[in-house]
Amino acid sequence: MKLYYSPGACSLADHIALHQAGLSFEHEKVDLKAKRTAEGSDFTAINPKGYVPTLTLDSGETLTENVAILDWIAHQDGALKPSGPMGHTRLLEALAFISTEIHKSFKPFFAGAGEEEKRKAGEMILKRMGYLADTMKGDYLFGSEVSAADCYLFVMLLWAGKNELAVPAKLVAYRDRMMELPSVRTAMTHEGLI
Repeated sequence: MKLYYSPGACSLADHIALHQAGLSFEHEKVDLKAKRTAEGSDFTAINPKGYVPTLTLDSGETLTENVAILDWIAHQDGALKPSGPMGHTRLLEALAFISTEIHKSFKPFFAGAGEEEKRKAGEMILKRMGYLADTMKGDYLFGSEVSAADCYLFVMLLWAGKNELAVPAKLVAYRDRMMELPSVRTAMTHEGLI
């Protein structure tokens, strides 16, 4: 199995989750502007969407989109999803919220938008992150164990810091806790981020 990533992009969530789940995988950097992999392959032949994350499975199938990949990883290691009869549904709910309400809201910061548009986007991001801070069930989103959604939220918190957004103190402590996880440190080291 191989994860295609770009350093510090949203694919970092999948990179962390794969390590957290203890799965064996290869990883290859992608130049998103040139649409080329580090080995020189045409990335659009691997993922016609032309962006990361992309996970090629040993079966030959290819997965794209964070929600799908993180859900798949969580199913490989049941510890990455909340327990109970609604665990899978709650994980999907959190992944969808992070993807559609937080991740997408960062677009003005990456698309060269004006300061006013960035200010409005920042306000919305902080409002959505405040909701997650208020509804955390423990040290992590669902309690005392890391979920696939925690891997995604962590990356969004890195982006917030990079863009000087003052997230709630509870999420600063959470981000710092996540930074201490071996899976996070390994993935960030692989991507040249630490």
